[in-house]
Amino acid sequence: MKVRVVEKQNQRTGKLTEGIVQRILTKSPHHPHGIKVMLENGIVGRVKELIIPS
Repeated sequence: MKVRVVEKQNQRTGKLTEGIVQRILTKSPHHPHGIKVMLENGIVGRVKELIIPS
């Protein structure tokens, strides 16, 4: 699934990084700050947007 995440160091600025989810790291199905995932390129962040193909 393609998503946009915010990395820990970008939480203040809100800069989003786009990528494809490799692994879901959050055990809970819900999290107030977003589900933490690892992207295929190794970046770890919290999901802020899902990219739905049109």
